Amino acid sequence: MIDELPEPAPTANEILVRVRAAALNRVDLGMSTGGAHGTNGGIGTTLGLEWAGEVVEVGEHVDRWRVGDRVMANGPGAFAEYAVTSASAVFSVPDALDWAQAAALPVGLQTMHDALVARGGFVSGQSVLIQGATSAMGIIGIQIARELGASVVIGTTTSEQKVARIRQFGADVALNSTRTAWVDRVLEVTDGTGVDVVLDLVAGELATDNLRATRIGGRIVNIGRVGGERVALDLNLHSLRRITYVGTTFRTRTREEVAEVVQEADKALGAAIATGRVSIPVSATYPLAAAREALDAMANNTHLGKLVLLP
Repeated sequence: MIDELPEPAPTANEILVRVRAAALNRVDLGMSTGGAHGTNGGIGTTLGLEWAGEVVEVGEHVDRWRVGDRVMANGPGAFAEYAVTSASAVFSVPDALDWAQAAALPVGLQTMHDALVARGGFVSGQSVLIQGATSAMGIIGIQIARELGASVVIGTTTSEQKVARIRQFGADVALNSTRTAWVDRVLEVTDGTGVDVVLDLVAGELATDNLRATRIGGRIVNIGRVGGERVALDLNLHSLRRITYVGTTFRTRTREEVAEVVQEADKALGAAIATGRVSIPVSATYPLAAAREALDAMANNTHLGKLVLLP
């Protein structure tokens, strides 16, 4: 439902932004029916968690941003003409990016950089496997791994038609994870050892196979669970391979923790964003009044990249 609400106002350490584009995320589907995502959500909540726009007002103690600055962020209330967010958790938008391209980036940037580097312990020269590589998160994860110097980037999908697209976004190897031999192929391209880091956007039945595909002493970072939240895990294999299994989310992080994640991602990837080496394709754009149509398209899951609203 589209409704008229008062224009929000920034408090100390916040900025008010005129939203020019807002990207959809899968969590918006649950929030659209009254569900919650961390502290966001519930009946009457303005939807949307990712946007880009112009700063129109700054709160007290905000020094970095000025009125007119182009910014993008993972922040609440994105499906609106104006949004307020913490000034410390905002990326600058390079001149080369249009609003829709910018709105598609923040969630993937901060999530996948943090998962790979801070949670996954990745260093240049290591190998990376991304489960669910044709999702927006997966696409940007491939590019981040490549940008930071991965020796081999492997991506998976459950659609044979999408295998070729994974390679287009920079993966060295693209696999269909519904095929039983996919782990054998991972071992083949890593000289029989397995990958150093797995970024898992799927979970479900892939959980034990991920253990087989990860080297002894490697790391698996679980980010998403679209394949299932509860599974039977081979704990003996987990123990034998001495794998560190890490869970990650932003729902239980403080503003200060999120700000640190944003700053680290910006420092590592700012130049790559400005030159287009790290980006997410925009599958389609919709006017704000067609938000319901956009959410239906998200539910159908036939798009590649991001769906974006233009308020």
